Amino acid sequence: MKLHLTQAAGSQLITGYGDSWVEVNHARHDSSMIVLPATLVEHWPVKDFDSLASEHFEQLISLKPEVILLGTGPTHRFLHPRVSHTLIQAGISIECMTTVAACRTYNILMAEGRHVAAALII
Repeated sequence: MKLHLTQAAGSQLITGYGDSWVEVNHARHDSSMIVLPATLVEHWPVKDFDSLASEHFEQLISLKPEVILLGTGPTHRFLHPRVSHTLIQAGISIECMTTVAACRTYNILMAEGRHVAAALII
């Protein structure tokens, strides 16, 4: 699916997505990644939801987003509290949703000027 947003100059915008890919600023990616308005981390080392550990969020903590949208893949899943504990301690909220829902929600929050991060499992 292609997405259209009228305002995103200078920002990382999710412009499309499919079953095993996400497009950021019209460049297709087929591995897990982190997207923030001013930053793109192309190779987030997460193969699937079951391999997630608190260490995978350390880089995100240093980027200090208001909220992290965790795209859990094609199925909506929830993190175990031991994985999200370090985020909560840092004052960063995390919302779990399917990866496609995280893509759509990221664009909306980014367009509102929020410092949001999308951690997308692809």
